[in-house]
Amino acid sequence: MPIEKVSFEESLGRSVLPDNCIGCATCVIVCPFKCLEYENGKPTLVKECKVCGICAQVCPKFDVQMAKLERFLFERERATEEEFGVSRRVLIAQTTDERIRKVCQDGGVVTTLLVQALNSGMIDGAVVSGVSDEEPLRPVPRLALTVDDLLACAGTRYTYSPNMLALGEAVQRKSGNLAFVGTPCQINAIRKMQMIPLRKFSSSVKVLIGLFCSESFTYEGLVKNCIQEELGVDPSDVEKINIKGKVLIETSSGQTRAIPLKKAKKYVSNCALCPDFSAELADISVGGLGLEGWTLTIIRTERGEELFQRAESARTLNVRSVEKEKKILDLLARISRRKRRNTTKASF
Repeated sequence: MPIEKVSFEESLGRSVLPDNCIGCATCVIVCPFKCLEYENGKPTLVKECKVCGICAQVCPKFDVQMAKLERFLFERERATEEEFGVSRRVLIAQTTDERIRKVCQDGGVVTTLLVQALNSGMIDGAVVSGVSDEEPLRPVPRLALTVDDLLACAGTRYTYSPNMLALGEAVQRKSGNLAFVGTPCQINAIRKMQMIPLRKFSSSVKVLIGLFCSESFTYEGLVKNCIQEELGVDPSDVEKINIKGKVLIETSSGQTRAIPLKKAKKYVSNCALCPDFSAELADISVGGLGLEGWTLTIIRTERGEELFQRAESARTLNVRSVEKEKKILDLLARISRRKRRNTTKASF
């Protein structure tokens, strides 16, 4: 796909950066002239743009064309009745690994699949999010190269992690074949890299695991304002955050405190122009979606099916049918429709 040569200022600087940038850092890592740096959660032009046009081609907020990406990945567009995207299997799963069960968010499917991929030689590492050593609950991008690394990064972060920075690190270090775990916008960006193709980055990514995402919150809003100031909970005492109709805060003392979702939504990041709830361009998409101790899992591609079958064969996952979970499927379809409907400026 030929790259249209347009400057950062004329494209992302004008259309995305002022109000719609989510801070994914894709433009920063792909710039071949190192014109951009990541500062305060946003790209900053630090020297004269060379007008290569690559940043505009990969930005998940610029010229969003889901149908074009669907044709690239699946060789067809999703059908009207495929309300949460193209899929091969939809199921509910749960890890059988006690190590993972102790640290996972819901069913532990993501960590289980990554451990399976690493142990079987399918990947050499995984780009994931972890937690800052300096600031409690602040997510940071990580390159996980061992099972212990993966276990340390298990769980969900509800504020944004620019995982693309870890992908840039992995490519620079020549870390081999990778899995990438991220939000729908990050998955979208990597598919754009593959479609160009921008082989320096895309060729190393062998499997994409996408996380269901209605929106993400700012760290200052959710952690500083809601948890620390309004609830009076020290962020360093928080063991786990989950969203099940409201934001649930589990503390190290065993207490569970709640924040009304309406109150937390005051601190949502720039997610309004994303049409994708369930990471429709991933190889495998996952989310809790109200389930307790299980993960709703959508297998979308042949590569995703291969990885999931390896985990099934190794008996590291318990799997049950989703057919009797009509409420869950209806909720998934309803949220997916709402995301598309609210995306008034995106082009599908």
